[in-house]
Amino acid sequence: MPPNMKNYYDFVIVGSGIAGLYTALLARQLGSVLIVTKGRIEDTNTRYAQGGIAAAIGPQDSPELHFQDTIAAGDDLCNPEAVGILVDEAPDRISELVKLGVPFDTVHGQIDLTTEAAHSVPRILHAGGDATGAHIEITLSKKVSQAEIPVLENCLATGIRLEDGRVAGINTTDSSGHSPTEFGCRYLILATGGTGQLYKFTTNSEIATGDGVALAYQAGAEITDTEFIQFHPTALILPGVPTFLISEAVRGEGAILRNVNGKRFMPDYAPDAEMAPRDVVARSIVYEMQKTVSDRVFIDASHLPAKLVTTRFPQIYRFCIEHGLDITRDRIPVAPAAHYLMGGVKINTWGETNIEGLFAAGETACTGVHGANRLASNSLIEVLVFGKRIIERIAREIPFSAGGAADNRFVLHLNGQKGPPALPPDRDMLQKLLWEKVGIIREKNGLTEAAGTLAAWHHSLVQAGGRASLELKNLVLCGRLVAEAALAREESRGAHFRADFPESSPAWRRHIVLSKKIIYGVSS
Repeated sequence: MPPNMKNYYDFVIVGSGIAGLYTALLARQLGSVLIVTKGRIEDTNTRYAQGGIAAAIGPQDSPELHFQDTIAAGDDLCNPEAVGILVDEAPDRISELVKLGVPFDTVHGQIDLTTEAAHSVPRILHAGGDATGAHIEITLSKKVSQAEIPVLENCLATGIRLEDGRVAGINTTDSSGHSPTEFGCRYLILATGGTGQLYKFTTNSEIATGDGVALAYQAGAEITDTEFIQFHPTALILPGVPTFLISEAVRGEGAILRNVNGKRFMPDYAPDAEMAPRDVVARSIVYEMQKTVSDRVFIDASHLPAKLVTTRFPQIYRFCIEHGLDITRDRIPVAPAAHYLMGGVKINTWGETNIEGLFAAGETACTGVHGANRLASNSLIEVLVFGKRIIERIAREIPFSAGGAADNRFVLHLNGQKGPPALPPDRDMLQKLLWEKVGIIREKNGLTEAAGTLAAWHHSLVQAGGRASLELKNLVLCGRLVAEAALAREESRGAHFRADFPESSPAWRRHIVLSKKIIYGVSS
């Protein structure tokens, strides 16, 4: 669509979380911008990010230490170049947030820093105690409004339009599926969040249905590392109460994990006990629940000063009090839940995919920073660092590089239907299948069954109409991408654990790439 026609923008950004809002503010300096979001502007995962945002700004810290911690957590699968960029540029991005007005918590005039699992020093900034994501989201939303950037709410992105292999625009519809509209653009940025709604138990909001990953895959973009799903170890588990995240920072402040018999168990599983990486803690909790024949363990913060607990974690305290639980005295019943997708749309260090004009940011994208297991609180800072680099790349007119240099990869292509035709699923059926067969602990038979069922479901779904059917179709496709990659990776690494291949293998120190296009060439 030519630039002089109706509904044409220099930038169209899909998603209104921190990734979408931040890149929109920067892009506005270069041209016209439209934000498309399937719900309201505030319907994002960012708003629920409790723990904080990581950056080496403390006197005991350095980018080198932050680099080492990130690499260690990623279990030999991080992209060192991307990690180096993240830790070096993080302090400047924090400075930008301060200038924008994000009210980070302070002590004696200095930004307060706390510790989370697998960080060697305190480097986690927070705002409003455990309301960091909400404060960032609110601040950026106000700035977007002040900049008069149009936000099209309740608008579903249904397909990416290409001309001669380059992005030309995006197809959309309203929530009912009855008002198709095309938007042309020079650059399209996908910032739709992750795939948490694949699972029966998740800390993610209802919007996390893998829309950006599905859109990119269907357009021919490369998708990578989808087998690496991070399960947060500690989500509140109470009858009739929605899944609610109990931040890792609670353990960072000194809370401990106990089983149903009151025994502290993490020292039995890991030298770092409660401060071990998330994948270790999540699996340890699963094993302990199996040993004690229970569906939960407990976080015990009763030995910590009540004032510390209530002021450091006001959201968690209020939520639990509303449901009859005083976390200054009572143990908090928790179990693991799906939390974060380490993989996603494969991008280079400039946020660029293998399709010219198509970029991805935030959880939708795979920068290579997280490797096989995300270091706590690296996600929000990743959004800022690589979101800014998207706009820098466009402003500097860096030549298109097809997503960057090829890495050591194992290429997968989704097969046709497996098994007999299947009735279309509903979301509950899908979530149950993924939780049971493609969850925290995996094995070949379960993964094979899941992959076959998902393929049959995928081919049984009719053309998506309104929001619910489109989200289900996207989730089924993303479920296939997760299951097929998990089945192919015959080892255990980071958040991907195979009971039938419990050790990591040097042969699998590479990335699984899924694409609709044939890829030639492999390099180290």
